[in-house]
Amino acid sequence: MQYEQKRLFRQPFPKKVENNLLNLSANSYRWGNPEATCLKQFSWSEAFHISTTEIPTMRTEHKSLRSTIEAFVKTLSGLARSIAEILAQPLGIKPVYFEENCPARTSYLRLNRYAPCPFSSQVYGLISHTDTDFLTIVYQDQVGGLEIYKDGRWLGVKPNPEALIVNIGDFFEALSNGIYKSIKHRVVTSQKVERFSVAYFYCPSYDVVIKSCGKPALYRQFTLREYKQQTQIDVQEIGEKVGLSRFLL
Repeated sequence: MQYEQKRLFRQPFPKKVENNLLNLSANSYRWGNPEATCLKQFSWSEAFHISTTEIPTMRTEHKSLRSTIEAFVKTLSGLARSIAEILAQPLGIKPVYFEENCPARTSYLRLNRYAPCPFSSQVYGLISHTDTDFLTIVYQDQVGGLEIYKDGRWLGVKPNPEALIVNIGDFFEALSNGIYKSIKHRVVTSQKVERFSVAYFYCPSYDVVIKSCGKPALYRQFTLREYKQQTQIDVQEIGEKVGLSRFLL
């Protein structure tokens, strides 16, 4: 996966911005943050955002990339569901919840590249945020730069070639009524070294209602569609995602 990812990002910039490079939907190739309202909101990175439904339609000249992504997604989708089911057991949530509400077609893959940054003390590779999903499974290279926010401070996630990173997302926090916490994270930049990562986002269908399993509920019920609409409004108005606090009761 990493080999194919690097080959893809080595393409000239004008070619990457063409919508037909991989035969994906418009805006699948992304860079920076066009909605940033200040320097700290700008992300020094580029990414291919790939819906699992679009993988079979990728152009034939990228056959090896497509077959690698298919195998990668097949493995991680099964892993994500298994982890979600294990985490749900103490909450009294039936294991079939994820099988019924998180079909493979609703998740997506994101290929990330963080270029060397001459202004590494001023901008982030990826600004602080939480993920809009149940779980995110990440493979990062050995460069480092991923940080999580815990106990009031930022901690670096040490690269481990034998391990994957699993992040709790916003929907698991809402579903668990706050027992599990959606982890705030960011990526710091490097002046000299580029960094690569691959992330798989385990998501429900757009119209599945997410509701807290405990009482009194901390969050009102919402759907992925509603959540994304609110996030889009916030990004356009203030330059960044607000997240779950918009849905507190």
